[in-house]
Amino acid sequence: MVDVFLICVIVIGFFLLSVIGLYLVVKYQHPDDKNDAYIPKLVVLLGFVLAGGTVFLLPLDVANNSNFAGCEGFNTAVCGGLNMVLFWDIIYWLIPAWVFILIPFCIFYYEADDGMLMAGTRIGAKPKSKLKEALCYETFVVVIFGLIFALTYLFLNSTSIPVRDWTGPDFAAGPIYSITEEYNSTFSASQLANMQAGDVAILNANTVNPEMSTIELSINAATFYAGLMAWMGWFLFACFGGIGMAALPLDLILAFVNRPHHMDAVEFAEAQRSLRDRVNELVNVGELLKIEQEENAQKYDKMGWREKRKAMAEEKKTWIKFKQAVYLMEEDAEEFANCTENYRNYNPLIPIFSLLGGIVALIISLCWVLQIILYMLPNPPVTPFLNQYFRWFETWFNLFGVLSVAIFTFYLLMCAVKGCFKFGLRFLFFQVHPMKLNKTYMSSFLFNIGLVLLCALPVVQFSASAFQAYARYTTVNQTFNVQLYYLKFFGWFWRSKVFEYALLAILLLTCIYLGCKPRDSSGGKDSISLRDRLRERVSG
Repeated sequence: MVDVFLICVIVIGFFLLSVIGLYLVVKYQHPDDKNDAYIPKLVVLLGFVLAGGTVFLLPLDVANNSNFAGCEGFNTAVCGGLNMVLFWDIIYWLIPAWVFILIPFCIFYYEADDGMLMAGTRIGAKPKSKLKEALCYETFVVVIFGLIFALTYLFLNSTSIPVRDWTGPDFAAGPIYSITEEYNSTFSASQLANMQAGDVAILNANTVNPEMSTIELSINAATFYAGLMAWMGWFLFACFGGIGMAALPLDLILAFVNRPHHMDAVEFAEAQRSLRDRVNELVNVGELLKIEQEENAQKYDKMGWREKRKAMAEEKKTWIKFKQAVYLMEEDAEEFANCTENYRNYNPLIPIFSLLGGIVALIISLCWVLQIILYMLPNPPVTPFLNQYFRWFETWFNLFGVLSVAIFTFYLLMCAVKGCFKFGLRFLFFQVHPMKLNKTYMSSFLFNIGLVLLCALPVVQFSASAFQAYARYTTVNQTFNVQLYYLKFFGWFWRSKVFEYALLAILLLTCIYLGCKPRDSSGGKDSISLRDRLRERVSG
């Protein structure tokens, strides 16, 4: 029988995720998108619900206890009765659909208006041409990843699960017990008699094969693609998650340390002059970029493929650098405004909440580091650590452990987004996509939702492994820690703890780097050097 409480949790959870997602889209969207881009907005909203549902499905799975032996009928008191296999299969199919079909198509179509679709060669596109070009690029993406999915499933869908053979006499040779039927004709575990000498004799007659054998099975497509998506997402999560676990607490604490303070006349004049100079420099850079783009558009037709590709990559890198400088200048301008004309209206509770959030984030990050070192990496584990505390918490409140799993799991997703933004801001490998109130374009929404969805399954797998002792009766534990754990090719990465070591190493390196350079560069000198380089290229 399905637990009514869990049904209510699902309905309330879906409603809350929808409301939060709608709020984020409405409050963060840029005014240019207010009455436009409805399909991308719907994709972002449902993508947010999908990502949140993926993460919160793990604590729901824990509460459901579907793999507890008593759920077969003789002890269902702790069983939720939900079909978690169906729920997880739906998630496994929806995530690839969003990541490889809906989000790329929306990005291709939406950015056709930006004049920079596919490295800046598309300007003033018409609606029909935008749709045609978006479908063309999307077809290419679907064909490439469709082939990857089909070929990997065809050749790598087998899993070799280790088993140990036990041989013993027939249980019919053991003692026979009678069970007294209760008045309501139901069965409970309390009716079973205690083990006696006859049962012990039967068990002692068993022989165990000292050598482990394996059972080779083919897993279904949904489970395989969950493993493939998790493996692909792990490369992003190991990098960005490790960076975010160090950067998120630090930035929240620095928001308190560097909170706005009232400026005197000298500080005001100096800060105003510095901002004015940076704005002028960025205006010059923007004009030079426009001139260079127009000149390059004429040169591209005369270049060879390799030379053209190199020139376009250099142009893209320059644009990324320019956008980073503009973003940092806007951040400093906002801080300047909070210290001057907005000082009286600035809420003093914001930095206090940032400090409290930074302390909580620091504690959670430290707990994750200890969980990795003490439980996940050693074999056997040194201590269950968080698993033990979650079970202890449930003695106070029945769902406290489940809520703790939800908090720790969702925190990892936040760290992945923070790490991506911090990495993009410090280095020039890709464009920064910050989330700003009333200043966020749909391309940034789509990028961040795609990143979150790519990291969702690695986060679930990582959490299922970290809390394996606590979540031992879950469906996802059976999927990731048994079937996919011994999967051909991909299973080696998880059995060897490659990604866990990578995440820990990146976290350590990030701590050292941020310890030496905690604040993001203001961008003033970078703007001047960028302007000088552009002038040399344009004049040359």
